[in-house]
Amino acid sequence: MLNSQLLYILLLAMVAGIILFRLYSVLGRRTGSERPPQEPFKRVGAAADKPAPADNVVLLPDRGIRTESPDAASDPVARGLLDIKLADRSFDTDHFLEGARRAYEMIVTAFARSDRAALRPLLGDDVYATFDQVVREREAKGNKIEFTFVGLGEVKIAAATLKKNVADITVSFAAQFISAATDADGKLIEGDSKAVQDVTDIWSFERNVRAADPNWRLVATSGEADLQGH
Repeated sequence: MLNSQLLYILLLAMVAGIILFRLYSVLGRRTGSERPPQEPFKRVGAAADKPAPADNVVLLPDRGIRTESPDAASDPVARGLLDIKLADRSFDTDHFLEGARRAYEMIVTAFARSDRAALRPLLGDDVYATFDQVVREREAKGNKIEFTFVGLGEVKIAAATLKKNVADITVSFAAQFISAATDADGKLIEGDSKAVQDVTDIWSFERNVRAADPNWRLVATSGEADLQGH
């Protein structure tokens, strides 16, 4: 009985030795060609080896607002436009400039034609009162305006501010038109009915950003073209 038990133990030891030898031959040796172990949180692919670009870093700006342009902090026009956009989420600079272009043509044309009905909704009270006074003087003298709008060149924003809820944007217009004023006898008193004039006007538009009315109104003018022909 003892011999049979000893023989059984020896057989088990031999089997265990064979298994351990095979495991060692497979797992225990390094050949130098093994792939290095991967880091568990490292992204796979070439992009993972590259550092993240600096513009992916999100910084928290001052005053709890996000700066849309790197120039906004140093450029007063950009700063003003950003303030207006934050107060009125529907405001768009390109859309505003397109509207300013249309308003310019409508106002100078209506003024030349003494069209108060067209002027009234486009002008602030003070500007309308001034324009209306010039038109009255022109009508009293019997003067006439021959006017042709040719077009606009560069139109750009020169200033932008937001005070309380009132947005004010000043726009520079480089315009071309033909304008000639004649008196009651048809005598030329100003301008030239055949020559194209190049003028630059600086106009300021204003709007309460909290008001339901989306329209901007002209509140100040300066330049070469305003109040011609009086």
